[in-house]
Amino acid sequence: MGSDAKEMLEIEPLELRFPFELKKQISCSMQLTNRTNDYIAFKVKTTSPKKYCVRPNSGIVPPRSTSDVIVTMQAQKEAPPDMQCKDKFLVQSVIVGEGTSARDITGDMFTKESGNVVDEVKLKVVYVPPPKPPSPVHEGSEEGSPPRPSFSDGSNLNYQETMRESDEPSLFSAIKDHKDQEDLTSETSALISRLTEERNSAIQQNNKLREELDLVRREVSKKNGGFSFVFVVVIALLGMILGFIMKR
Repeated sequence: MGSDAKEMLEIEPLELRFPFELKKQISCSMQLTNRTNDYIAFKVKTTSPKKYCVRPNSGIVPPRSTSDVIVTMQAQKEAPPDMQCKDKFLVQSVIVGEGTSARDITGDMFTKESGNVVDEVKLKVVYVPPPKPPSPVHEGSEEGSPPRPSFSDGSNLNYQETMRESDEPSLFSAIKDHKDQEDLTSETSALISRLTEERNSAIQQNNKLREELDLVRREVSKKNGGFSFVFVVVIALLGMILGFIMKR
């Protein structure tokens, strides 16, 4: 918050708590309350702009009203060590004229060079782990947990503008298309493998039938002379038909 600025927006909560689950998009909300008689413009920034989508990431809160902001975290492939998250959010707000719309908001409005009094509120991100089954051994307690990080000095944090709402569909659509392509490739590989096994099995059975037919032909030729040729031809045709059926 600016040194000589009054509190422009009340933000609730000051911790963005995400019930963490792997490979799943997770959302949480915060409320921006304007208890003044002024129109307040706000902008939301984060230290990890590619990881989160904020809707809306900027806007106008009319006097004596509240605006809701939804923060969505992209699906994560792995959990951070000890479920500790170092991501931070920054909500900036300035007083604007009554006729100002959300389209009129620019990043320059929230800089010192603009001459505006900028109110800043920092928020931390907390991952809430999934519930674990009860254990007879207590691994730790509240007193032994590591201290929460302090926001007393955030000057060295690099806050960047969050993803705009218009950018969200293309990014999440690309992620979904990539996942669908991976699933399709896996199904195709499984089908090719199964067909290959069936073909090899049919070839082996066909070769076995041919060997048996050759053996029968030799035996019949020894016993029946001229009549054996017709019999062997019939048996051979039956074997070829059976082999063709098994290949299909």
